[in-house]
Amino acid sequence: MRAIMVALALATAMLSPSLAQNSPPSSSARWPAHPIRLIVNFPAGGAADLLARLISQSLSEAFGQPVVENKGGANGNLGGEMAARARPDGYTWLMSSGEMVAINPRWYANLPFDPTKDIVPVASVARVPFYLVVRKEGQAQDFKAFVPDLKANPGKRNFGSPGIGSSPHLAAEMLKKMSGTEAVHMPYRGAAPALNDLLAGHIDFLFDPGIAIEHAKSGVLRALAIGSPQRSPQLPDVPTLDELGLTGFDADAIFGVYAPAGTPPEIILRLNTEINWSLATATLKERIMAVGNVPLAMAPDEFGARARDDPKRFGVIIRERGITGAN
Repeated sequence: MRAIMVALALATAMLSPSLAQNSPPSSSARWPAHPIRLIVNFPAGGAADLLARLISQSLSEAFGQPVVENKGGANGNLGGEMAARARPDGYTWLMSSGEMVAINPRWYANLPFDPTKDIVPVASVARVPFYLVVRKEGQAQDFKAFVPDLKANPGKRNFGSPGIGSSPHLAAEMLKKMSGTEAVHMPYRGAAPALNDLLAGHIDFLFDPGIAIEHAKSGVLRALAIGSPQRSPQLPDVPTLDELGLTGFDADAIFGVYAPAGTPPEIILRLNTEINWSLATATLKERIMAVGNVPLAMAPDEFGARARDDPKRFGVIIRERGITGAN
């Protein structure tokens, strides 16, 4: 059945002039002929890294084991540039959150590449919700105490994020705006380093992309809320911020695979088909859900449209808070 689905998808690509242009059949027919590199534009241990390793394991039967390479920094821009500069031959992919594509160009003044043109969407992998987590021994043990504590200590509480302008950072800024509170932002080079500092007591809270799930389940950390429109199956007793009074709060991110612009369309279509097939399997579903994320299959165009929607959700908070990039 898997082979039939891939064959049908490729046949569709060949029948479509828009998909077939600039894509010589001889080059893609032999693909893949050697190992594939999957760049992750955030450090090891974060949501992008975990999803990349899960999807690479799932795709190993079709393509061999892709080589995962972490290239973090500049809120995903360093890894994004590496992918954008790679040959568009189907042997370099990028695992990234949507904000690098849709948001970073709006607030980094001098990016050396254009994420909206130099890389193209291939396939979504998961919807990543963000969990508001605090230390077990922190000042606030639930959200009702959390907001008053921030209000009583303006600028004295701090929070971590994977970097300036990252989805967790923007989620915290949305929280501050909607609750009328203040806290100091402590940017890190990834979600894992931020989580480590929360565990060590160096910061007071953060919006976590799922890597703190086991700490929350064990009681080491407390998950006060989820910044998603729906509750999480992993932590069903944790309310959404919308339920807690922050009406319309939605800070979810879509993580997925991109490729250098110019990659043959039939290769993009085959990879999309293989990823969507994998996401439908019980094994990969369970593994993605275990880290607090939700499997999400989309066609390339649908995935790209979803990423382009992010500026509508986050543009106002970026402007109001004066968030700017490092260059």
